[in-house]
Amino acid sequence: MRVAVIGTGLMGASVALAARARGDEVAGWDPDPDALAAAVARGAVHAADSLDGAVADARLAVVATPIQQLPSAVAAALAAPGDATVTDVGSTKASVVGAAAGSPRFVGGHPICGSETRGAENASAGIFEGATWFLTPVAHTDPDAHRLVHGFVADAGATPVAIDPDAHDRLVALTSHVPHVLANVVANQTGASRVEGHEPLTHAGGSLRDMTRIAGANPRIWVDIFLDNADRIRGELAEHRRRIEQVEAALAQGDAGFLARWIGEASSNRRRMLEREYPDPGSLHRLRVHVPDRPGVLAGITQALGAERINIEDFELKHASPERGGVLQVLVAGQREAERAAALLEEQGYGVVISPVLER
Repeated sequence: MRVAVIGTGLMGASVALAARARGDEVAGWDPDPDALAAAVARGAVHAADSLDGAVADARLAVVATPIQQLPSAVAAALAAPGDATVTDVGSTKASVVGAAAGSPRFVGGHPICGSETRGAENASAGIFEGATWFLTPVAHTDPDAHRLVHGFVADAGATPVAIDPDAHDRLVALTSHVPHVLANVVANQTGASRVEGHEPLTHAGGSLRDMTRIAGANPRIWVDIFLDNADRIRGELAEHRRRIEQVEAALAQGDAGFLARWIGEASSNRRRMLEREYPDPGSLHRLRVHVPDRPGVLAGITQALGAERINIEDFELKHASPERGGVLQVLVAGQREAERAAALLEEQGYGVVISPVLER
């Protein structure tokens, strides 16, 4: 079918590539001529001369503009010639559903995926593989429009999940927006501190690195997200403040029982989260391997484990410095397999420490 993509940055061009992969004809338009030219050069779209020109004769129009522009772009797509079904890929839904003004042809959407890069030159249809893609049909949504978007999303390799628009915004406030707020708070608090003349950031360990990985994300995107979902974020931050006060009280009172229960509850919740990614997260063991900073080290380790039929469930490299190398963390299912992997790597001269991913 003919698909129109309005906004041809990273997400829009990725949607266009997914559409082309299933055989669709894709017309693209972006108010920024450089962004449109990049999408054309990437082979994602052929350029339309206007929003109306892109949407005319399209069966589906996907709006992928920045959040601040989404409501007006969705309204314009719905007002364009033709009767295209219109969807979007924005991170918040209540405002854009409101902008659709009850049109039965609009189905809000939000793929839970992305990249730390931006621009059509970094687009890939593969970013949707295995991702949850929220859809927000409402009572007046045309069932045929919902089915069309649902099928498109499934063909892109994502899992479509229907959700109420307001529930969506509360959910992403809790699972995405508040974590970004807290990562920025921790990074800024640490960066602004000095301890007896010491610079904390120069002594950052794995805990700080892990918690601040998403700090400092693109402000052109995140300022709009924070402001558009401000009420829900503020509500979750109020709950966060209440829970912090509970921890402060337990510390003041020396309440070891509360702290132990609190950590145990967090372990159970983390296990529930990992169950989505791994069949038996309780069996996972982490191998911490100190590695030098030189070419071929990672290839040697993965090839050695592969030769012994030891499956790597996941891995992460944390670089310290060119002189000190870094730590490779490898996840292996089963204690026996982890011990086999450790013995193999120790024979090759690596220092290895094994620990369960989840404490029992």
